[in-house]
Amino acid sequence: MKAKAFDTGLFKRILKYTKPYKWRYYGVIVFAISLSIFAALRPYLLKQTVDGYIKTHDKYGLLMYIILMGVVLLMEVFSQFYFVYWANWLGQDIVKDIRNKLFKHILSFRMKYFDLVPVGQLVTRSVSDIESIARIFSQGLFMIISDLMKMLVVLLFMFYMNWKLTWIVIVAMPILVYVTRIFQRKMQVAFEEVRTQIANMNSFVQERVTGMKIVQLFNREKIEAENFRAINDKHRVAWIKTILYNSIFFPIADIISSITLGLVVVFGGFKILNGDNFTTFGDLFSYTMFIGMLFNPLRQIADKFNEMQLGMIAANRVFDIIDTQDHIQDTGTIEAPVFDGSIEFKQVRFSYISEEEVIKGIDLSVASGQTVAIVGSTGAGKSTIINLLNRFYEINSGTICIDGENIENYTLASLRKQIAVVLQDVFLFADTIYNNITLHNPRITREQVLDAAKKIGVHDFIMSLPDNYDFDVKERGVMLSSGQRQLIAFLRSYVSNPSILILDEATSSIDTYSEELIQRATETITKGRTSIIIAHRLATIVNADKIIVMDKGLIVEQGTHQELLAKTDGYYKNLYDSQFSVAN
Repeated sequence: MKAKAFDTGLFKRILKYTKPYKWRYYGVIVFAISLSIFAALRPYLLKQTVDGYIKTHDKYGLLMYIILMGVVLLMEVFSQFYFVYWANWLGQDIVKDIRNKLFKHILSFRMKYFDLVPVGQLVTRSVSDIESIARIFSQGLFMIISDLMKMLVVLLFMFYMNWKLTWIVIVAMPILVYVTRIFQRKMQVAFEEVRTQIANMNSFVQERVTGMKIVQLFNREKIEAENFRAINDKHRVAWIKTILYNSIFFPIADIISSITLGLVVVFGGFKILNGDNFTTFGDLFSYTMFIGMLFNPLRQIADKFNEMQLGMIAANRVFDIIDTQDHIQDTGTIEAPVFDGSIEFKQVRFSYISEEEVIKGIDLSVASGQTVAIVGSTGAGKSTIINLLNRFYEINSGTICIDGENIENYTLASLRKQIAVVLQDVFLFADTIYNNITLHNPRITREQVLDAAKKIGVHDFIMSLPDNYDFDVKERGVMLSSGQRQLIAFLRSYVSNPSILILDEATSSIDTYSEELIQRATETITKGRTSIIIAHRLATIVNADKIIVMDKGLIVEQGTHQELLAKTDGYYKNLYDSQFSVAN
């Protein structure tokens, strides 16, 4: 796809974020104008000093003009300070607003979005891409406005002083403008490639660092190093292309500027030597400054335009995510109360991938206060049931009701507040145990946490750790064993006081001691509330009020443990016998 030289629609969209800061926005423009005026005044005052006072040996007049030039310089410095400071301040406020909006939008996405989009890409968009947007204002837009204003004021002064000499400069400008235009187009394409490669690299590194245990376990260090080298080479090539364009453009721009300055000095000098009134020494002195002030901004505009384009490319990527409408429809109007806990699935069908159904028209009912276990082989659809109940995914057809009300009629936040899930793979944040339990919920007090921990039997384990409840578990809870992380997850669910509790393979892959603690915790937190237990170890669910057996997205059997064992050659009986024959 051919990149636009300048996306006006995107630019206008970015400018909308300046509305809350309009006075600062206009203030930056005012300082840009004053900066250009004061900058152009200095060469003009130099001309007046040379022609009016140095040439005539007027010491008093020379002193006055030197003081005047000092005042102008101070005003220029003052304008420069506020211009740069306010432009950067405005840029940071804008990216703060965009970053907040982006992160809030990401939080609303359904799980399917995260299944398809690499985490590293989202991190790049949320951090480095958004920071590039700030450069639109700090290094791009306002710098370009300032440079254009400076060029305009300089040209006005030059025409006022010596319009004939100015035409030499004017003739050279279209050449530099043409070269700048070519450079700007090439750099936009190059910068877009750079951003793509940075996103690819971030995704690759994030994924490999997260899965480092697998990388080392399967001796893939050399392979992954080679894969990274290939990605890094692509990143290097993309950057070298931008360096090449800069290496070509800036020397050409310098040559054009130097040739123009040489022509002005030669032409004006010969005229002065010939006694022609065409120009003066003051003009030549000031023009050596004016040409630099005219050509340097023109040359740098290309570089600043690149900063703008880099920011706009980043903005385009960020807005692509903001414009993505891939979230669960939260159209419910009922605030979910404390549920009695009856659950009903009516002819529910669901597929992660179109036309590949995972749940195939199941009917399922759970009475209030019941403990129901769901068992089955891998891929049978057990965990999908939980995802649908929490509305992490939208069903294809059918209805899911809690307390007789379609869950779509409840507000999403209130629905999930009444359901707690303990997953097999527990995620802990790089924070203290206490904060991982409460998740910074101010309504949960420390006394409640301590009381709950004692009730489910994990208080002693926590107190044995350094700093107790203030122990920092580090990223993903690496300072704890899998069983300990599981216990923290049980406590986290318990203190949230849910109406419905779900345990998803919560007792798999843990040691015997942890399993005993978890069994005790399970008995405590399931008491008096509807509970759904997805189990791999059948020994853990023999006391369930009802056991649901699933296979290939269908419910093939249901009943109590004894009822299912009584079925000759039944699915559950075969599964149970195979587990205990292996155990024995």
